[in-house]
Amino acid sequence: MDNVSSGPEPQPTVAPQNSNPDPGPRAGSPGLLQCCARCLVGAPFASLVATALCFLGVALFCGCGHEALTGTKHLVETYFSKNYQDYEYLVDVIHDFQYAIYGVAGFFFLFGALLLAEGFYTTGAVRQVFGDYRATVCGKGLGATFVGITYVLTVLWLLVLACSAVPVYVYFTAWTTCNSIANPTKTAAGIGNLCTDARMYGVLPWNASPGRVCGQSLLSICKTSEFQVTFHLFIAAFVGASITLVALVTFIIAATYNFAVLRLMGRGTKF
Repeated sequence: MDNVSSGPEPQPTVAPQNSNPDPGPRAGSPGLLQCCARCLVGAPFASLVATALCFLGVALFCGCGHEALTGTKHLVETYFSKNYQDYEYLVDVIHDFQYAIYGVAGFFFLFGALLLAEGFYTTGAVRQVFGDYRATVCGKGLGATFVGITYVLTVLWLLVLACSAVPVYVYFTAWTTCNSIANPTKTAAGIGNLCTDARMYGVLPWNASPGRVCGQSLLSICKTSEFQVTFHLFIAAFVGASITLVALVTFIIAATYNFAVLRLMGRGTKF
């Protein structure tokens, strides 16, 4: 029998390969860098700087001021008066100031956080997310309230700054007197006549005894580490109060700008 040819054997079918691999995210989708850049553009940098300055300044003022008041009480009761009745009122005042410092620290840390949140709410980040300034009556009123409160706090803090400069002046005067005692050739007065009188600053009553320290006794006090540390703590507290004032002024500028954005650039008011 002749072999009958059945033709070529069928080849196995192979699925066509996709010549175009998955291109990944579509070209129009925002990337991570774009999202980060959008967030950075809308971040309230003024409020961030002001918050950092506020926290730093309040921490310096409250922490150093508390310890400086404690050192002052110890110096007065050790060198300027031996009778507790003379500085009893001073001790009460120092304790009241120390308790007030706790309240100031808590209030400013909370207030700084609220101002920072308000700054995030009213910056360009909201506009970029929603596509428009969506200011409400409540939002505008809240912005105006923050401007007013911050302005009042700034005025009050000017008084605090002035009060924090008083102990720096007192300690600086005592330190200058000690330098004159240590270098008698630079002054015409006798060493025994160079004194520091705590009564003239209102620290002690006029009937306190001795109330003042003169000459070599005063120089020995100025050389103690307690005097040096207390002096520098008061300086640090004054610097902290100054930093806090700068932070409040920055907050006023930022809050005023944020309120202007809500008030003038808002395109619709919702209730």
